[in-house]
Amino acid sequence: MHELSICQSLLDQVEGIARQHGASRVERILLQVGPLAGLEPALLMSAWPLAATGTVAETAKLVIEPAPVRVSCLDCHAESAATPNRLLCASCGGFRTRLISGDELLLARVELTIPDATTNPDG
Repeated sequence: MHELSICQSLLDQVEGIARQHGASRVERILLQVGPLAGLEPALLMSAWPLAATGTVAETAKLVIEPAPVRVSCLDCHAESAATPNRLLCASCGGFRTRLISGDELLLARVELTIPDATTNPDG
C-alpha cells in the first residue's frame, strides 16, 4: 500500500514538528492533496491510523483538502484553473500549458497540544 509509506513519511515530519515545539500531543493535521498527486485521499485516511498507532499523533484528526489544478499558458502567459484531464488555458484555450499546482501533497498545518511550562503539576 503506497499510501501507508506516505503516511509513515508524513508522521516522521509531524513527530519532528511536535518534538521541536515540545508538544505532548498532535491534535489535527491538515494536508492539501492535488488530484494529480497520484494518491487516493480515502486510502490515506484509512492508512493513517495504522501509521500513527503508538505515537504522539495517535489521536490526531487527519483532514485532507483538495488542492486546485492551475496552469500557466506558454502562449498568452495567463494563469488559470484547469481540470485534471484537460490542462487547457482558460483564457486563450491553448494546450501549451505548464502545471502550477494540482500535483502536490502539502503538509499545510499541524495543531499541537503544548504543556504549559508555568503550570506546577504538584499544585
